[in-house]
Amino acid sequence: MKAAILVELNKPLVVDNVRLPEELNVGQVLVRVYFSGICGSQIGEISGVKGDDKYLPHLLGHEGSGVVIEVGLGVTNVGIGDKVVLHWQKGRGIESSTPSYRWGEKKINAGWITTFNEFAVVSENRLTKIPQDSDLRVAALFGCAVTTGFGVVENNAKVRIGESVVVYGAGGVGLNIIQAASLVSAYPIIAVDLYKNKLELAKQMGATHLIDGSAPETIPDQISKISKQAGIDIFIDNTGSPSVIEMGYRITKGNGRVILVGVPKKGDDIKIYTLPMHFGKIITGSHGGESMPSDDIPRYHNFIRSDKFRLEKIISKVYPLNDINQAIDDMRRGVLAGRCLIDMSHET
Repeated sequence: MKAAILVELNKPLVVDNVRLPEELNVGQVLVRVYFSGICGSQIGEISGVKGDDKYLPHLLGHEGSGVVIEVGLGVTNVGIGDKVVLHWQKGRGIESSTPSYRWGEKKINAGWITTFNEFAVVSENRLTKIPQDSDLRVAALFGCAVTTGFGVVENNAKVRIGESVVVYGAGGVGLNIIQAASLVSAYPIIAVDLYKNKLELAKQMGATHLIDGSAPETIPDQISKISKQAGIDIFIDNTGSPSVIEMGYRITKGNGRVILVGVPKKGDDIKIYTLPMHFGKIITGSHGGESMPSDDIPRYHNFIRSDKFRLEKIISKVYPLNDINQAIDDMRRGVLAGRCLIDMSHET
């Protein structure tokens, strides 16, 4: 198969032929990948934001869609021919051993799921079956962007009708946070981003107010004016920037919630005055919105039937696998307003 390989940090991925394992182990599933999303987590992984990577070279990708073509012993939740979402969070089923691919004479490492490849050996608990009439292009977003975004609103922030929300960073996950906050009737929903195209898309997703993030020193005052100086109930950070996190902590109400979705670079610590936490203020990290894919993906997917779910708009561009480095570069430069997909060019 063809796959994109992370060989060295801060370098372009190498797209080349990789050999699949000869057989499946217990709990493993062979999936023909149709579409893969590129999440900010992968950009961070390529950039080494968490430090040295002892698993190089390895495959990447944790959000995708595909069709099952073979199952290993013990697999009961999916079968041959099923359409599936590939997700990084654990769902139901066996957690298998991780697969070993070969690149020439080299071993290529991989986790329980990878999606930057035409085929993937995936652990059963990283797959969720979806209806056969599902659009695999849209379904790829359920692997991370939708489950994380909606999970942040439902499980971490627990947004209530009329609560004020700031979403700092309007990428693929941020747009779904905005969409979910709109669906539960939060107000105002303030989107902050550096890029005008992202803010315009955030408005279409349900943001009621937009703030250009290129002048950070003015942002607290702008938010204060929008909230009528009442303070913000919920501040959600997708950037991982310490200064943004500290600002969010300062401008939330005494009983406000600060939800951290983005992860700071290793060594980039924050400094906060903790006294408000003794009186109800909360600051907490989100782990994929604490979503349970086996339950949440079918539930969210069912919502596609309504006219309120606006997923198609989030897909800004689709690239072939050979152009994956261009896709990554476009994401870094803010060229894309929403999510991009990698098309593995299988006939659907």
